[in-house]
Amino acid sequence: MLTVSRVSKSFAGRTLFEDASLQINRGDRIGLIGPNGAGKTTLFSLILKTEEPDVGTIHFQRGARWGYLPQETAASTEGTVLELAAGEYADGRTEAAAKRILTGLAFREQDFKRPVDSLSGGWIMRAHLARLLIEQPDLLLLDEPTNHLDLETLGWFQNHLQGYSGAILTISHDREFLNALCQDIVEIRHRKLHRYHGNYDAFVELKKARDEQHRAAYKNQQKEIEHLQDFINRFRAKASKATQAQMRLKQLARMERIEAPESDEPTVHFKFSQPIRSGQRVISLEGVRQAYGTHVVYENLHLRIERGQRIVLVGPNGAGKSTLLKILAGDLPLEAGERTAGHHVHIGYFSQHRSDTLDLKKSVLGEIQSLPRSVPEQTVRNILGAFLFRGDDVFKSVSVLSGGEKSRLALIKLLLDPPNLLLLDEPTTHLDMPSIDALIRALASYDGTVVFVSHDVHFIRAMATSVIHVQCGHLTPYAGDYSYYLDKSRASSTRAATVASLNNHQPEAPPQQRSEPCLGLKEMRAQRRATAEAKRSANHAKRERKSRLVKVEAEITSLEARQLELTKTLENPETYKNPALALETNRQLTGVIESLEKAQSEWLTHAEAE
Repeated sequence: MLTVSRVSKSFAGRTLFEDASLQINRGDRIGLIGPNGAGKTTLFSLILKTEEPDVGTIHFQRGARWGYLPQETAASTEGTVLELAAGEYADGRTEAAAKRILTGLAFREQDFKRPVDSLSGGWIMRAHLARLLIEQPDLLLLDEPTNHLDLETLGWFQNHLQGYSGAILTISHDREFLNALCQDIVEIRHRKLHRYHGNYDAFVELKKARDEQHRAAYKNQQKEIEHLQDFINRFRAKASKATQAQMRLKQLARMERIEAPESDEPTVHFKFSQPIRSGQRVISLEGVRQAYGTHVVYENLHLRIERGQRIVLVGPNGAGKSTLLKILAGDLPLEAGERTAGHHVHIGYFSQHRSDTLDLKKSVLGEIQSLPRSVPEQTVRNILGAFLFRGDDVFKSVSVLSGGEKSRLALIKLLLDPPNLLLLDEPTTHLDMPSIDALIRALASYDGTVVFVSHDVHFIRAMATSVIHVQCGHLTPYAGDYSYYLDKSRASSTRAATVASLNNHQPEAPPQQRSEPCLGLKEMRAQRRATAEAKRSANHAKRERKSRLVKVEAEITSLEARQLELTKTLENPETYKNPALALETNRQLTGVIESLEKAQSEWLTHAEAE
């Protein structure tokens, strides 16, 4: 469907591609990876014909349609969200499909008629993504499509793409997304396109094996060349050995040389100074109320964070995760309640707007060197390189940096002069995989407390030791890592996924025609009676299931309300003044959770039968 043939491309004297080739066929699922600056977005530009190759050709099969989602720059348009999603294909069938896809991307029904130009950039990207999924082009080109998706929406998006009929080529630094979706990985490495069959984890293993084989073959050939050359040098002047020397010289000339293994990007390791030790209670919220106008985000919120915790906040977009970080940081005045920081607590808050605090008059290096704490220059250079400020980039003025570069620079400042409470809002958004790994390694040796929001599952698994689920102003803590959270919430998550599946079912395809054996009159009447009886039995069973489904749903609603009530009681410090009450409340909560899991399991059984 798409053929990239022996393409070369240079910019400002730097060669991005040299004799690079790639074939994409219908149904392919390809992840395009490589460090920032390797040429991933440039390859998209070449495919989309917004750039021309210096050498080589790019050819689309006649009639093939492509669709493109850029990383950051989808334009705002006139009209409503629904009009943008349905586009020129809008009709009674298509509009319903657009609503289902918009709902899957976390738009609410009241958002469908909102003007597109009233949305934030991230939601505009989602609306454009919905349109692409409606159009179903033959080739879907996605540049970091998960950047603006929360974890729950990301799960829906992955499932939807797994059933997508066209081919997909996606740029992504999200390993979990690549593992879930891709059947091939194409790595841009040293100006070439290297294709590996399998998902990202398979790519890592295949690349390691291929590199080891290459190094071994190169090493063996070099030994053979050295041996032949040594014989030639020693005996080419001796008459008795001249013929043999000439034969070896010809053998050396005919030898197909194995290229020297290309060195990988160096892995950056660095350690930063540890913060002062805080008290055991790092920060607490008591009876907090927070609202935006008439929209109440939190009411009577209680939360206590202790030293050394590494908490990830999860939940749908708009649930209040970023607002909670702002409350903890002291960036929002409280409408009610108290926020209390513990002894010797120093807070560092990394948000999407933190880059505004940078000094635009300084260079990148100058901004780092202005930190109150003195940091060795080699450490500064190492961490700047890890976060993509390399070579002369360190002398660039902060004023000319992109939004992503400013964000990375603000993150570096936090790491080099760390507080003992880090509040991080999507710290990996502008980082490639090596930079994410560098951040994980840096935080692994950090002695302070971390509360963060992220949609990068790899980062969450590496960092989080506990989870708080945020939804509808309520916090549900999970005293375990992300896998523990998934295990505990699987029943309710499966229930939600089943509801989405039931609400988004597609009309069944017409059954395939098949030949039936000829039957006599008696056999035909018996068959009709059996069919009618089976139909009556099935209808009765269906009515019974629906009746029980309604009852179980009511039971689940009641149990969830009781769970919320008991959880709030346990979150209230006053409860623990009466140990017997706290013990009894915890016992009741355990029983409610067990009953809820049984009810959800029963609900799922009946729902799947529908």
